[in-house]
Amino acid sequence: MPMHRIRWQASPHFNFRPDGVEIDLIVLHAISLPPGEFDQRNVEDFFAGELDISAHTEFSSLEGVHVSAHFLVNRAGHITQFVRCADRAWHAGASSWQGRENCNDFAIGIEMIGDESQPFTSAQYRECARLCRRLMLEYPAIGKDHIVGHQHIAPGRKWDPGEQWDWARFRRSLAHIKSTELELQ
Repeated sequence: MPMHRIRWQASPHFNFRPDGVEIDLIVLHAISLPPGEFDQRNVEDFFAGELDISAHTEFSSLEGVHVSAHFLVNRAGHITQFVRCADRAWHAGASSWQGRENCNDFAIGIEMIGDESQPFTSAQYRECARLCRRLMLEYPAIGKDHIVGHQHIAPGRKWDPGEQWDWARFRRSLAHIKSTELELQ
């Protein structure tokens, strides 16, 4: 399996986690900007606060929206990191998991370029699983049942990664990965 380096591109859309909060959750997301297009540059610009909202009619609703994630896995499986794991990325919004509100406080967010109409790629399953395994090694409180979709922590408000994400396939990939040399920020 080829090793992909994690590329760093800083996002200004983060703040500090509350003192004493343990990272114990991974939230998987899906994004395509504009809908149905899988160009990573638009997502990077969005996370950097530099998206040209005049470039597409679908972007007008994103004006003034400040969003980020810790990581992005593109269709080829390449990983970009936007926010240090120790910091609080702005990915979950209004959310709750196991009775705790504000999942951004204790979660790491992983976006995958994708949508509700097309399957995710084999490379995305493999590299997302590899990244999750690395995070589980770094943060032992993240167990295999502590990896959820955005739709699980914000039901009715968010759909992603949605029905296109095959959780059984992902868990099989995760089970086959024992360690990884990915370097996290």
